[in-house]
Amino acid sequence: MRHVLGLDIGGSKTHAILADDDGGAPLVQSITECTVGSANIASVGPDEAAAALDDLAAQLGIGDPADHGINAVFAGAAGADTPAARERLTGLLSRRFPGARIHVDHDTRIILAAGGLTAGTVLISGTGSAAWAKAGDGREARAGGWGYLLGDEGSGYAVARSAVRHALQESDDGLPAGPLTAEMLAQTGAAEPAELLDLFYRRPERRYWAGLAGTVFDLAASDAASAAIADDAARQLAGLALTVNRRLGTIPEDAPVLLAGGMLVNQAALAGRVRGLLAANGLTDVRVLDRSPAWGAVELACQLAREPLRPATKIPARSL
Repeated sequence: MRHVLGLDIGGSKTHAILADDDGGAPLVQSITECTVGSANIASVGPDEAAAALDDLAAQLGIGDPADHGINAVFAGAAGADTPAARERLTGLLSRRFPGARIHVDHDTRIILAAGGLTAGTVLISGTGSAAWAKAGDGREARAGGWGYLLGDEGSGYAVARSAVRHALQESDDGLPAGPLTAEMLAQTGAAEPAELLDLFYRRPERRYWAGLAGTVFDLAASDAASAAIADDAARQLAGLALTVNRRLGTIPEDAPVLLAGGMLVNQAALAGRVRGLLAANGLTDVRVLDRSPAWGAVELACQLAREPLRPATKIPARSL
């Protein structure tokens, strides 16, 4: 019996599932699972990422790194799009799980696996946003995922940021607080938009602001400003999915689209609007992910564990 570890590493947290792989079913029952802080180096830095992985090992009951008993680790990490980023995270994992087969990839790949798909599109909207598509012939395309300073339109953070902007614009125009501004002030405890501005810069945690995005969707049915922000988010997200499919030329094939991330999974109105926009452009097979992406990492870890060992490369002796 082999033990495998699947990791879903986001910008604000890391979800881990430790499972047994008996060589049979791709997804097996977990031994244990836990959630710790983010181990995403790009989001929290190497020291905090290392601390999160130490916490993870402790919660999994791994006291001695030399006796962890794990055959393979597959980590899907937000922002792990370059060889350098994957190598840094692989190094942190290797020090905590020495001898295990370790593979790091971007988080969209584990979401596709969690949805039971080998080809299709993953559209994510959580704290951040991104889209990734894989064609049946193996070609891939990615769009978005630029992070909150450069992009992440349609994400929870971006929606809340737009709500703050709306409040500040109302104040600049000398208008009384509308429903969205009033609710944002109530949710944050700010007395006026100027205090809301101060809070935005004083408390820059993306997870906090993304958690306020639900306010916009709660008001969208009755408030024009909230409805406009919600509609813009849907259009931005649909645009990401359409972009990657056009690059691969898969829209005529009606490739499946898998919606994931807290915004698209928990905000039914947003998912419905995105679904309608995609259908109008030829993508009618749209599904909402119904289980944790970490299960996709488990499946890929199982595949990694079952791969035959490659013989070590012999380096010819140099003649003197």
